Amino acid sequence: MATITNIEDLKKIYKRRVPKMFYDYAESGSWTEQTFRDNVSDFEKLRFRQRVAVDMTGRSTATKMVGEDVTIPVALAPVGLTGMQHADGEILAARSAERFGVPFTLSTMSVCSIEDVAEHTSKPFWLQLYMMKDTDYISRLIQRAKDAKVSALVITLDLQILGQRHKDLKNGLSTPPKLTLKTMANLATKWRWGWGMLGTKRRFFGNIVGHATNVTDTTSLSSWTAEQFDPSLDWEKVKKIKDEWGGKVILKGILDAEDAKMALNVGADAIVVSNHGGRQLDGAISSIKALPSILDAVGNKIEVHIDGGIRTGQDILKCMAMGAKGTYIGRAYTYGLGALGEQGVTKTLEILQKELDVTMALCGERDILNVNRNNLLIPKDFIPEWL
Repeated sequence: MATITNIEDLKKIYKRRVPKMFYDYAESGSWTEQTFRDNVSDFEKLRFRQRVAVDMTGRSTATKMVGEDVTIPVALAPVGLTGMQHADGEILAARSAERFGVPFTLSTMSVCSIEDVAEHTSKPFWLQLYMMKDTDYISRLIQRAKDAKVSALVITLDLQILGQRHKDLKNGLSTPPKLTLKTMANLATKWRWGWGMLGTKRRFFGNIVGHATNVTDTTSLSSWTAEQFDPSLDWEKVKKIKDEWGGKVILKGILDAEDAKMALNVGADAIVVSNHGGRQLDGAISSIKALPSILDAVGNKIEVHIDGGIRTGQDILKCMAMGAKGTYIGRAYTYGLGALGEQGVTKTLEILQKELDVTMALCGERDILNVNRNNLLIPKDFIPEWL
């Protein structure tokens, strides 16, 4: 195998090894995919200030996210169907994150259940929650999270209805894959993936099957979303869920300063500046461009995190220098998982830490806690003034 030095190397292996419908599920956005592309390309517009003749010994990338110690300012983001990217994917990713010293966030739409992940890890992880019409199911899910010692609830706010994702519709995305001639032809070339899936019992939505009632088709992400996701979600409902949970709450999907203020009002512990990886409102602003206005609105009153487009340790440093207190990676660790399983997730985190550490040093900083906008060269038109 060729030497792996960056996330792109893992992505190339991932593309070869994972079935097309699951590769496309991770590597796509909604509609024209403009926001999906902007999430990545807008990072390229920021530049670093190089500083020299600074003592670079004793560097540290460690910090805290919602009070939890982290080796680098990164959490593994909630990614649906992770257990279809690699057999037992959520378990493998959670174990890797625990060993490395960063949080793992389990998606409601995971293949491995809350109980599966808790059984195979020793430290608390985070749970991402989608608001659903079945409030009894939500209450039981919250109780299951409490029983599993989940340490933070990440409530996703930007998926009341599903954005139109053309590739998923054309591929007939399902869990497990529906065996059409086209699908079988593709699966026949992914023997390593198939061998792993044959060896596991976890092939369905583990948090839903056997737990939710009156669900007609639990294999289809789109049909479950259409049936169960709650389009009437409002801030009052968010407050009720927060109170029912009673622990740390992170609100994900904030892209507007006014919504950031509303999140502050309901008493969230942190917000995640996010456009759902460009998979919901196509044409929305990129996360990194949305970050400054949100920090200006609430930055010193609530912990502000960010996801979307982060593929390198340099991207992480840019987020932290802009003022974020933490970042989330979804696609980056999915590439590693699909490429090399648990080892690949660890490789992803090692690459990111190395890139972050080296770049921080060359910017003249020894501690991630000290980076700020003085470490960046920001174009005058980077933060646009909209009419």
